[in-house]
Amino acid sequence: MFTIVKQFESTIAAFYNSPYAVATDCCTHAIELCLRYKNIKQTICVPRRTYVSVPMTAKKLGLNINWVDTKWRDYYHITNSIYDAAVLWKHNSYVANSLMCISFQNSKHLKLGRGGAILCQTLEEYETLKAMSYDGRDLSITPWGLQNITTIGYHYYMTPETAQLGLDELPKAMATIPKLWSYKNYPDISKMSVFND
Repeated sequence: MFTIVKQFESTIAAFYNSPYAVATDCCTHAIELCLRYKNIKQTICVPRRTYVSVPMTAKKLGLNINWVDTKWRDYYHITNSIYDAAVLWKHNSYVANSLMCISFQNSKHLKLGRGGAILCQTLEEYETLKAMSYDGRDLSITPWGLQNITTIGYHYYMTPETAQLGLDELPKAMATIPKLWSYKNYPDISKMSVFND
């Protein structure tokens, strides 16, 4: 059943022109996986105007937040190699040697209700992030009970049903003009009480 997820990943990677794409259950979890994969321990940069799940993820991971007044469009840096690209829908837009996190939530251009992806450069990144998203399991067809699982997993994988919906909706998404997103679409979340306790 998960061959359909691999097909969706390959199609998304080809659209963005990234070597690999790891499908996830949402963009926020994609960001969390990247922060864990890169072993980020200190501080991440968060625009004052973005979605609340990014700084909330930082708080849950015990990271400090460096609020920045960036006038971003389409995507922004969280670290020097991790991007929040939740709203990005643009052909050939992958930034080489980065981890770019995409969203397929209902307000995004490819509307799947829930879902995300990590665009990445190397096979090692793909295999490790894939295992992390899928309970630490490897990509073989060996039943999980017979595997020697060596990676901590987070149960953040995309289901085959969501991947099939993505493949079904992709032609329409590719044929229509996306909304242009920027910092202007968001309030200043740095003023919210939850981030100032």
